[in-house]
Order: sequence, then structure tokens, then C-alpha cells
Amino acid sequence: MGEKLICNNKKAFHDYFIEERYEAGMVLQGTEVKSLRNGKANLNDSFAMVKNGEAFLHNFHINPYDFGNRENHDPDRMRKLLLHKKEIVKLFSKIREQGYTLIPLRVYFKDGKVKTELGLAKGKKNYDKREVMKQKDMKRDVVIALKERNRGARDRD
Repeated sequence: MGEKLICNNKKAFHDYFIEERYEAGMVLQGTEVKSLRNGKANLNDSFAMVKNGEAFLHNFHINPYDFGNRENHDPDRMRKLLLHKKEIVKLFSKIREQGYTLIPLRVYFKDGKVKTELGLAKGKKNYDKREVMKQKDMKRDVVIALKERNRGARDRD
């Protein structure tokens, strides 16, 4: 079936260096899945934590389903992430000792199931962010200059 993107976290790439990526399933209620099919979710300021050998996603906002009436879910509840035990232990040790954070990068449907891509991230300092922006500006200027140069060469021919 392939993948269908629900939402992604663009801010994470601006604020963090992403070291490793993991794919995790999510435990959801029925109205949450229906709301996700409508694309009503927000990953801003969300993060994952490991407690008692289980991984949980915090601050992941899923809007209530329009036709869910009393069966609707709490939009900001903690959601359990489905990872292998070895992955959880590895993530817990890295988060605990080395100052890493576990950030959701995107949420998507894969073969009819909701998946979350988690990134093991280290925070950027302000000077790192400025350096990355400077490099992007330089790349953009080079691309524009090459396009203008190629356009001028075609006009001469």
C-alpha cells in the first residue's frame, strides 16, 4: 500500500541534530485513527519518554473526531509507543547518560497502520542554527546564479 504522511515536525530539524531514526507503532483509540485519516494532528512541542521499560509520546495533539460524540478521546493524552525491548533499552541508556532527546519527526500510515518516526536528537545551540541557515542561503544563492548563467547561455545561442 505504501506510506501516507499525516504530519511532520519541521521544527525538529531546525532545533536538533538528528543522530538516529526509529520507526514505532502507536496504541490509539478508534476515534483517534479516524481523526488522523482526516489529517488532524499536530507534532509541535511533542517528545517521547521511556518509563518503566515502555516508551510514551507526550504532547502529541490529535483533534477530536467531528462525529465521535461521547466516544471521543482526550486530544493531548499520553500515547504508548510500540518498540522492541532492545530498542527501548538502547534509547533509555542514551537519553539517560548522553543528553539526547527522543523527538517524533513524522507520523504516517504504513500498510493501514499508524507509525511514528522517532529521532534520537541532540539540541542545537544558537550559533549552530545560524551556521545552518547561512549554509542554506549560500546553497540557494549558488543555485540561483547557476540558473541565471544557464539562461544567459541559452539566450546567446
